[in-house]
Amino acid sequence: MSDQSKDAISAKNAASELSGYSIEEIEPGMTAIYARTVTEADIVAFAGVSGDDNPVHLNQDYAATTMFKGRVAHGMLSVGYISAAIGTRLPGPGCVYLSQSLRFKAPVCIGDTVTARVTVTEIDRARNRVKLSTVCTVGAKVVIDGEAEVMAPA
Repeated sequence: MSDQSKDAISAKNAASELSGYSIEEIEPGMTAIYARTVTEADIVAFAGVSGDDNPVHLNQDYAATTMFKGRVAHGMLSVGYISAAIGTRLPGPGCVYLSQSLRFKAPVCIGDTVTARVTVTEIDRARNRVKLSTVCTVGAKVVIDGEAEVMAPA
């Protein structure tokens, strides 16, 4: 991907959080980022909507006895940031998630800023399909990686 194309996607993302790309506009190497700092409220809300009230996420006394030595965020909470990058940035509004593989590499804690980065790796214009590398990091550490396939808007 050219520097000009990278600059264009950065400018488009800066101009509007909800500007998307049609299948014809998408190029291999295009990247989008969504970042968010995990809060106590995020973990409590995610437990409520998901039904996952595992005490490793919610109870400090219990979590202190685990291999993590403290509370950790739900892994799927961070995966939601990948979904945000795909659904709001690349391809953006109108795309449909078809599949996602995931590898959880390290825990995420309250106060960590998770950066989800999605990068176009393959395009099938005839079928409106896009494959993306999906990676979440906290600082320089990869906490989740995988691959997504989406149907992009025509």
